[in-house]
Amino acid sequence: MPAPEQISLRLATPADGASVAEIYRPYVEHTPVSFELRAPTPDDMAGRIARVLEYAPWVVAEVDGVVRGYAYAGRFRDRPAYDWTAESTVYVQDAAQGRGLGRAVMGAVIRVLTLQGYHSVIAGITLPNDASVGLHETLGFVRIGQFDKVGWKAGAWHGVDFYARELAPRHDGVAPGALRPLPALLGTPELVRAISGR
Repeated sequence: MPAPEQISLRLATPADGASVAEIYRPYVEHTPVSFELRAPTPDDMAGRIARVLEYAPWVVAEVDGVVRGYAYAGRFRDRPAYDWTAESTVYVQDAAQGRGLGRAVMGAVIRVLTLQGYHSVIAGITLPNDASVGLHETLGFVRIGQFDKVGWKAGAWHGVDFYARELAPRHDGVAPGALRPLPALLGTPELVRAISGR
């Protein structure tokens, strides 16, 4: 297991499309964890990374210079009243499970979302997935609900549990501040600290 200082965290770039696609592919092809039925190509994934980075973080974890895990946040819903709530996703290469990579990349995403001014982050977890539930609970997420049997994959119906973590207080009658777009934070020391956790 690598020590924390051996895990390098950074923002993804579209050039990471192939590495990220390879981490994600087995989850699509061999498990119900992802409800996608066709694994994205490296070019598909490069496009996804570029679109996310227009407004929110996509963080990769490298071990010995190789991308082994990633996490990102996207819009929870399209309508503007949802703008201060993000939805997160995290995947770690199967061979790198149990090394703290998921906790590291998700921690970075949470810190960046907080810096940007988001008030909450939500994660959907296809059941059963004890490892993901444990990871999210360790990071302070709490279970807020379940959709039972909403996805058909691998010959069975699967439910999705939803977990949420508060990032900033919300008060009735008090409007939230404007979100800070990720591109506006690029190159700033505060973004560097948020990603590294140092």
